[in-house]
Amino acid sequence: MKLTQEWLPGTGDLKIMPVVRNRNSSRRPLWIIVLVALVCVALIRAYVYPPQQYSACYFLSSNVCGPLKDWLPPVPARVYSDDEIAARVVIRDILSMPSVPLKNPKIAFMFLTLGSLPFEKLWEKFFLGHEDRFSIYVHASKEKPVHVSALFIGKDIRSDKVAWGKISMVDAEKRLLASALQDADNQHFVLLSESCIPLHNFDYVYSYLMETNISFVDCFEDPGPHGTGRYSEHMLPEMEKKDWRKGAQWFSIKRQHAVLILADNLYYTKFKLYCKPGMEGRNCYADEHYLPTFFHMIDPTGIANWSVTHVDWSEGKWHPKSYKSRDVTFELLKNITSIDESVHVTSDAKKEVQKRPCLWNGSKRPCYLFARKFVPETLDNLMNLLSNFTALFE
Repeated sequence: MKLTQEWLPGTGDLKIMPVVRNRNSSRRPLWIIVLVALVCVALIRAYVYPPQQYSACYFLSSNVCGPLKDWLPPVPARVYSDDEIAARVVIRDILSMPSVPLKNPKIAFMFLTLGSLPFEKLWEKFFLGHEDRFSIYVHASKEKPVHVSALFIGKDIRSDKVAWGKISMVDAEKRLLASALQDADNQHFVLLSESCIPLHNFDYVYSYLMETNISFVDCFEDPGPHGTGRYSEHMLPEMEKKDWRKGAQWFSIKRQHAVLILADNLYYTKFKLYCKPGMEGRNCYADEHYLPTFFHMIDPTGIANWSVTHVDWSEGKWHPKSYKSRDVTFELLKNITSIDESVHVTSDAKKEVQKRPCLWNGSKRPCYLFARKFVPETLDNLMNLLSNFTALFE
């Protein structure tokens, strides 16, 4: 305490007086109180409405999370719609169905074409001698094909027009699957285009596809504008942004997965309504996202995450590289057949290269059984190569 002296008026006496000091308030600054309150609200909200890919205490230590659980309300589970419940039941039952041993299991080769197939003679060479182990189906979307091989005559199915990038592409795939599934002996289903060629002999392809229990569906996560950037919140609640995947449409799938594609109406309808070119200012192509997203959600361990059909995207264009006659050499085909890693590049600014080994029953194997896009003029070169270099078909 500080003391001061003061003369009393009219007396001449000196009075000693204490000086009272004004002290600052003991209250904490207002911003600290506000900050603490906001943190508390955030913690409570994180518990009540956590991100679905994490647990309720996804950023708290167990020491902090434990006491919170004692007094915070339980996390409400998302209520599934009738359609979702029905879809889950169907998916579960189909995936759990035991495989029925068949005396004569076949591969269904499904050609999605514009019209005639320029490589029928090449495929005839591939198929001859194995007539009891394959089926052929042709969906021509523009004009009735003219067949030059007897193996392809009478193999056309009811077809409809297909527009690039639209849901009609998926509709054509489902139409092919519906036709092929009518034959109970068909146990694996390969989607090919008119520009596809085989890279190995039939026995190699048959063994590769039939002696494993997975489907070869291309599937990867692309955070860029041509991947996750195509996602629409209209997909909620059935599909979250974290589930969105991308991949090439050229699949090779087992029978259970083929049945699932035909049985699905819930997820297909979402893509039909909300994945279109030019929708919401962005282009979404259903054939690049529907099956990768669908299988990533329902059976992620049942797919290989790469396609057995090789495509060269190195030119960085909207369409893959087209091989012309001068490109078709022994070295080209040998290089493609020796690739044993699948490669994907993201479409964001990072251009991240994602590489995965192609694992077949746990062992690293060459990735590709087929390749595209080969133009019709390459037929003679390809026929000569396949005749003279049988080592390509070991």
